[in-house]
Amino acid sequence: MGRCYGILRQVIEAWQAKDIDRVLSFMAEDIVWHYAAAAAPPVRGKASARKLLERFQADMHGIQWRIFAHAETGDRLFVEGVDDYRTTEGHRVATPYAGVLDFRGDLIVGWRDYVDLGVAAQQKAGEPLSRQVDELLDRPLAS
Repeated sequence: MGRCYGILRQVIEAWQAKDIDRVLSFMAEDIVWHYAAAAAPPVRGKASARKLLERFQADMHGIQWRIFAHAETGDRLFVEGVDDYRTTEGHRVATPYAGVLDFRGDLIVGWRDYVDLGVAAQQKAGEPLSRQVDELLDRPLAS
């Protein structure tokens, strides 16, 4: 396991434990986080990242964030995964995504997630997972 992927694994564990302070401990003060690259403006800075995480966490229960593949080169980590959770209303939301994380030392300074927000919106509204999403979820996890 590479250094950057090891750090992301710790972020995932902290997020699943709903420990926002620990998640933020892996981010640089000047982080630029495109949580939905090209679809929404980025979050800039740790204080703004905290607000986003608090907003996300309020409606995410039983979080099963999983990584299917990853590649690391220098201080850059590429991942393919899924954010899988239940909303407060009990709807399952499983959004496959690809992400790129940039590191400065052991801190994340750039984070770009490429995700289809339309898929997430449909699932939040109570629509079932589509066949193509099911297929993307039924794969072995990365080690």
